[in-house]
Order: sequence, then C-alpha cells, then structure tokens
Amino acid sequence: MFKNRLEGVALFGGSFDPPHFGHKLVVQEALKTLNINKLIVIPTFLNPFKTQSHSTPKERLLMSIEMFKEFPKVVVESYEIDEGRATPTAKTVTHFQKEYNVHYVIVGADNLNSIDRWYNFKWLNENITWVIASRAGYKITSDKLRDFIILEVDADISSTQIRNQEKNRK
Repeated sequence: MFKNRLEGVALFGGSFDPPHFGHKLVVQEALKTLNINKLIVIPTFLNPFKTQSHSTPKERLLMSIEMFKEFPKVVVESYEIDEGRATPTAKTVTHFQKEYNVHYVIVGADNLNSIDRWYNFKWLNENITWVIASRAGYKITSDKLRDFIILEVDADISSTQIRNQEKNRK
C-alpha cells in the first residue's frame, strides 16, 4: 500500500496513571488542531524513565478506554502494554507506521527537558512532527526539535497530583 494512501494519525502515549481531564483536553485540542483521520492513545506498560506505576497496565488501559470512549476519532491501543516492558516511542512509531501514516507524536511540555535522551531521538525528530501540549509551569523550548506544533492546553493537573490527593483522603 502506498504511504500517502494510509490514514494520517497522531500518537499520544503516556502512563495515564490515572488518565485525567488534562489528557482529555489534550485530545480535544489535538482533534481540533491537527489534520488527522485518527488519534491513537497508547498507555505505556512502563514509562522508560520510571521504575513503577501506581495502577497496573491493565487498569490504566481500561481507565483510558473509558476516558476516551466519547471521541469517535480516538482509539486506545494496547500495543505497549502487550509488549510487556518499557517500549521506546521510536519502536511504537515504527509499529504504527506499518498500518498508518504517523504524522505526529503528542507530548507534554514537561517532557521537553529530556526529549533528546529518548531512544532514537534523532530518527524520531527527522520523521515526525512533535505536538507539544502546553502545561502550567513548564516553558516550551524548541531548540531540540526540527518541527513542532504547540497545543495551548495549560491544564494545571497531573496524575501525580491526583494520586497524592487520593492518598491524603485515606
């Protein structure tokens, strides 16, 4: 199949531990802003820069499916969870390029400081357009990125804050 005939997609990966309204705002803004046929949400088995998750991979997958079910152009995929280990974004992009034309990878502004340490960053940077979701308290610096789009989201929430609030209630 010719690459230009494949559906154009954006990939939005993350721990989603748990998924929250900030993730939902990113998806809503991406659907409005990007010229795509589909947005693929990919919960990680384990973030390559972390040693553990609060919820199990299956719990995070099910919560993500529930969170994004109202969006017809959004699909939640279990690819990285099915891998059973931390999976680099470059491998995930390569996997989805077999079936789609992967135009974009969506990341939060909090990832920009370490993005050049991602596995195969140079290849990623040459082959996709980064979509940076703004986040309160994080400056968007672009000197490492070849091509990017900014999604103005600025949701002042994180999964860590939600988990900490839950702990304090107990």
